Amino acid sequence: MNRKRDDVGLFDFFGKNAGDGGLKKHAARVADKRAQAPDRWDSLQALGAMRTSGSVEAMLGRFSFYSDPSITDQEEKEEACRLIVAAGDAAVAPVCDVLRKWDSIGWPLKLLERLVPEERVVMELLGVLALLDTEYERDPTRKIQVLQALEERTHAEIAAGVLRFLGDVSESARYHATGALARQADAAEHRDALLAALTREESVRVQGRLLELFQERGWDLGVERTKLERSLPPGFALDKAGIPVRRS
Repeated sequence: MNRKRDDVGLFDFFGKNAGDGGLKKHAARVADKRAQAPDRWDSLQALGAMRTSGSVEAMLGRFSFYSDPSITDQEEKEEACRLIVAAGDAAVAPVCDVLRKWDSIGWPLKLLERLVPEERVVMELLGVLALLDTEYERDPTRKIQVLQALEERTHAEIAAGVLRFLGDVSESARYHATGALARQADAAEHRDALLAALTREESVRVQGRLLELFQERGWDLGVERTKLERSLPPGFALDKAGIPVRRS
């Protein structure tokens, strides 16, 4: 669905709806799955023209549902994303708020990456992680997504932030926490904790990631060598120095 964008006169066109009443009307329409697509689009444009924190909050409502056809759904969400980013500083607080609250961080993270420097993105992700627990939860998706996002980044605060998730109940959380630690320059400061995690780990996948980390850094298994050598997962061995290696 191709629409010509004409920003000239947007405030004039939507001026009569720019007050609180207009904001509420457009917010309700944007968040209404049953509304007609052209009407939602027009309301997105009206909210985008306002460029306030309130209009950004309203546009974020478009990410709360899926609508058919998929091409229209994606187009509306991409347009909401464009308009939110165009709001600049007014969008930062609302986007950070939903990053902390939504079950999925996909769209909030995409928005934040376009709004603020990488350092702020990392700190916001670590802030979300600090709110999460390592105990059992029915759906750990959000926690895993945050760890995956940190796994793609380097920062002096990441290692300390993800360390406790080496003991998470979720196997996927442990795997991605290990991956996040593996990328950090200061991972060596947490070698003992990583070794302790390896001694208690039961997942072959996580064991493999931990052993790869030890191999990459040239770390031997120290006092745990004898214990761990008896239970190495398939494909791994220890060299003469006790450093894990993958068998060819």
